[in-house]
Amino acid sequence: MLGLGGGLGLLAGFVALLVVGTYVAAANLAGGATGAAVGLAKGAVPSAYQGLVQKWGNLCPALNPALLAAQLYQESGWKPDAQSHAAAQGIAQFIPGTWAAHGIDGDGDGDRDVWDPKDAIPSAASYDCKLASYVKDAPGDKTDNMLAAYNAGAYAVIKYGGVPPYEETKNYVSTIRKLEQSFAAKKGRVDPSKQAAGAIYFAQQKLGTPYLWGGNGTPEQGGRFDCSGLTKAAYKSVGIELPRVANDQWNSGPHPKRDELLPGDLVFFGTDLNNSRSIDHVGIYVGGGHMIDAPYTGAKIRFDPIDTPKYFGATRPTAG
Repeated sequence: MLGLGGGLGLLAGFVALLVVGTYVAAANLAGGATGAAVGLAKGAVPSAYQGLVQKWGNLCPALNPALLAAQLYQESGWKPDAQSHAAAQGIAQFIPGTWAAHGIDGDGDGDRDVWDPKDAIPSAASYDCKLASYVKDAPGDKTDNMLAAYNAGAYAVIKYGGVPPYEETKNYVSTIRKLEQSFAAKKGRVDPSKQAAGAIYFAQQKLGTPYLWGGNGTPEQGGRFDCSGLTKAAYKSVGIELPRVANDQWNSGPHPKRDELLPGDLVFFGTDLNNSRSIDHVGIYVGGGHMIDAPYTGAKIRFDPIDTPKYFGATRPTAG
């Protein structure tokens, strides 16, 4: 296991997908092009890092700023002090051995500091491009192969002639490419997927907030929510009004099947899977089998898996 993806170690699996949420719901990147004057969507990257991502994301043809942003977000959620159980460090989640070999002094101040985004972000781009050169002769999409090499190592990509058949690596590549689409600047109208992304963004800003039964997030309630209060407020922030309680929110749009879920869909849970009036919980789907939800008294707003025996189904509020 090498590089950013490998830094997450065996924990990667679905846990590495927890941060898919904020922008993956946006519209498809026109033409799917990479490495060609790709701008960043307004507000998609924290202002402290936007210049770095735009500059270093154009380092080689297999990379672009939206892809680099997606990779950094997937790895750390823009947290410069992130550290995994596998000892991956910093905003780019380099494991120490990889940093020692491939970390660069991005800001030219005379040191290479894995905790400094001004070094770590350029190093992530540099390492991406090195891996792209290592696997340039492998069949298949050059960017997919680069990402696969980041997660599983260049040798595995060369051995298998493209993305290796490891479930973790396939998930890693797929997730980053989807995230890439939403970090890229779009032309034309704002479509429903942008609304879904905005609702997810709202919910993500509330992560760690204590649950409050009946909470609507008002100042008098200390900005706290219950499950349906969170989903209602998230969609209100993008101009979509939902009913207040979970089993009424079920009727706020069409019902995609489990394998049709898109980020931004509302996911519901109940005690009787044949009766929508038994629905007693709702969250916002963020991808990778996970949601952001306000679970119960004593808990905080957090990421949770959706595949439980109580999973009832989903609704797509943006379809209306």
